[in-house]
Amino acid sequence: MRLASKSALVTGGRQGIGRGIVEAFLREGATVTTCGRGDKPDELSDACDWHRIDVADPEQVTQLAEAVGPLDILVNNAGVQVEKTVMDSTDADWDLVMGVNARGVFNCCRAFLPLLREGGSIINIGSISGKVADPEMALYNASKAFVHGLTRSIAVDHGARIRCNAICPGWIETGMLDAGFALADEPEVAREEALKRHPVGRFGKPDDIAEMAVWLASDAAGFANGQLFTIDGGLTAASPLQPGLS
Repeated sequence: MRLASKSALVTGGRQGIGRGIVEAFLREGATVTTCGRGDKPDELSDACDWHRIDVADPEQVTQLAEAVGPLDILVNNAGVQVEKTVMDSTDADWDLVMGVNARGVFNCCRAFLPLLREGGSIINIGSISGKVADPEMALYNASKAFVHGLTRSIAVDHGARIRCNAICPGWIETGMLDAGFALADEPEVAREEALKRHPVGRFGKPDDIAEMAVWLASDAAGFANGQLFTIDGGLTAASPLQPGLS
């Protein structure tokens, strides 16, 4: 029970990585609150409190902070994805992606920093897409680069009291991954080729990210601060000239 007696807020806990983190925190003994823009999913554990909010709205985040109160752990996971180039992106696309992925993280950090207990942990969900650009994902790539920069800034400015790190997932089996492959002329062929680029021989699962989140939330990670932890099965470590790749 690595998180026993700790309280946590995980944004975007409805599905995917957020859902995996919520379930892992509960297993490790934390008291967990999560939120999303819709109603609480029926299958979400009754042990988890649910709030319906849009993290892009600073007033709603302020109200959430007032309702939740002091915390030990904040996980900024809520995110959206639009598969477009800069030329194809609209103002509405900007408002959606940057609103949730960038401003949403900023809103939550600003609102909850004063409420985090001494030694608390902020865990931002970044992406390898904030380090290396995925094609036709201009706004998503940019939003994740923002998250990485904000993570470092919080660690530098507030590191005497709390820790702030980011997890940078690679290709994780979620709806976002499926949407990315759907852009290809032959999605199944693209999936097979992508799989070859992973030295571990598989795509990631939400539990892979959740395990890193548990460690960063725990006292065992007490000297980890301002870091970007890439969890991608070796994807970005590998040369494109690996043997066996076409």
